[in-house]
Amino acid sequence: MTTSPATTTRTRRRGDAGVPDGPDILCDNLVRIYRAEGLEVVALQGLDLEVQRGELVALVGASGSGKSTLLGILSGLDTPSAGLARVSGHDLGSMAGRERLEYRRRTVGFLFQQAAANLLPYLTAAENVELPMLLAGVRAGERATRARQTLEVLGIPDCADRRPGQLSGGQQQRVALGVAVANRPRVLLADEPTGELDTRSSDEVFEAIRLANTEFGTTVLVVTHDPLVSEQVARTVGIRDGRTSTEVLRRDEVGADGAVGRVAEEYAVLDRAGRLQLPKAFTASLEMRDRVRLGLEPDHIAVWPTGQPDGAGERGADGSGEERR
Repeated sequence: MTTSPATTTRTRRRGDAGVPDGPDILCDNLVRIYRAEGLEVVALQGLDLEVQRGELVALVGASGSGKSTLLGILSGLDTPSAGLARVSGHDLGSMAGRERLEYRRRTVGFLFQQAAANLLPYLTAAENVELPMLLAGVRAGERATRARQTLEVLGIPDCADRRPGQLSGGQQQRVALGVAVANRPRVLLADEPTGELDTRSSDEVFEAIRLANTEFGTTVLVVTHDPLVSEQVARTVGIRDGRTSTEVLRRDEVGADGAVGRVAEEYAVLDRAGRLQLPKAFTASLEMRDRVRLGLEPDHIAVWPTGQPDGAGERGADGSGEERR
């Protein structure tokens, strides 16, 4: 199903009423420390992240990199130890209980890896989608209309009167997505939404997420290990050791033959202190360990493994032309 620009604009303008300008997701030097039995575990170590209004961004990283901790904070289930985490104008470090409840009902939606976490097995698909609206105080007639519209946008109107047990895994996950966006949240957080699906179902679910992004104007952050998902978005953010480490930006370009091709460029993320993380594949390939040599060139910074006879010493790290010894 396609959406005209006018329809998308109207949807986004309705959702924007009374909401502050700026990124929908903003993390600035975000820290989360867990303490247990006298030990401290630093799960987030000064993470910086911005997701603009209407973006669809993938977040990738190895187990233990801090992805789940970040989602816990952004969803309102956890609080930061230090730094700033703000979603659609809500400061997640200072919200009181009542505001936090309203935030989770109206501002942010969450899609779990297991559809069962979003669905009640004894309710039909339409009734499941209506439930968050009921909790938010939406009138019965509007609930029914919006639930049917939601399922239609997500490509499963024929599932409205069926219970989860009568649906395929992909259909269940799309109904779960309908539950997550039922109250038209400003932001959708999706945690490995295609992790338990086959390729065809995964494609259908991701297309439904894309439709939620365009039709409802919902900003989407998808955590995924699936390269087929991360490669379908314009921006993929890598997280490592509790910090954002890399970004891959994708765009379509017309080649010399007139064909449209996808171009992807990888960038290292530079924080305010000037720190960056070189990709592990790069450092492993050149056997970089402990420290590296630097050279300041007119338009770039050169990095060499320690001891490599490459002429790096001909230009000092300050670009003066004097070798540092």
